[in-house]
Amino acid sequence: MTAVRTTPQGTTPPPRLPVREKTAARERGSGLSPMLTRLAAERATGVLERERGSLYLAEGRVVHAESPLAPGLDVLLLAHGTLAPAVWQDAVDRADEEYGVARLLLDAGRVPRGALELCHLEALFDAAYFALTPSSTPGRFRYGAGHWLGALRPVPVAAVERETLRRRELLHRLWPDPLTDGAPLRRAETVAAPAPTARQSAVLASVDGVRTASDIARELGRQAFHTLVDVRRLAAAGLLTALFPPPRQHRPPPTAHPLHAGPAAGPVASPVAPAPAPPPGITLPRVNDPDITLLKRLRDALEAL
Repeated sequence: MTAVRTTPQGTTPPPRLPVREKTAARERGSGLSPMLTRLAAERATGVLERERGSLYLAEGRVVHAESPLAPGLDVLLLAHGTLAPAVWQDAVDRADEEYGVARLLLDAGRVPRGALELCHLEALFDAAYFALTPSSTPGRFRYGAGHWLGALRPVPVAAVERETLRRRELLHRLWPDPLTDGAPLRRAETVAAPAPTARQSAVLASVDGVRTASDIARELGRQAFHTLVDVRRLAAAGLLTALFPPPRQHRPPPTAHPLHAGPAAGPVASPVAPAPAPPPGITLPRVNDPDITLLKRLRDALEAL
């Protein structure tokens, strides 16, 4: 027999226990950077400089991000013919505080607004992934600083943090060792490895024992995160491995604008480590990488802003 407790007639039932709503928790963000969260709350304008990248804010929203580990907007626009190099360089040369590069390009009809905003979102999320990497070096915020690109579509800080966490989790599921993300890569022979996709074959063709994943992304004109996905899948299949130790500094992306300049890093000589065996259950998928899914997510994010 089961005892059932009832509320006496005429009395008020006890209040229900509070339940945390997952949607509300997601909207508040992940708290990857307490300083960034505070700056968003105070609607600050300026640039947050961290060890591996910078985030530019306007009234508490992220308007641009850059990192020496991620190809910039210029690489994404120029690599596949969306914009001519001469047109980009002319806009960079004429940009000032009032007319940024984006406004000059749009006013002149050099690139469709949708294409520019989509490439900008891709570059922003790409660089923010590295900029929000855990670091022992404290960040620094410079109030009032702007970016020569100018504002396009601001992105809420919570959305940037959620996307960064999602990317971390995806990479960890594919291959839990992050060493391949920043170290020079070399090809490895393996027995009965599944055939790589066309995109993964292009990455393998660029592996030479010197280039890192970021170098390969810049050479191929692709987003760094998409290249990291390919690299981790190839590592899981035993088709490539990292050289030890990884370089502590990375070469900055080539650019014509002085604000992109950074410290150059020389070649690092390091011994070759044996290729790690894939953990149980991890194999190289025979399907394409998540470019289409990520692209759709970016378009959905753009429409939701």
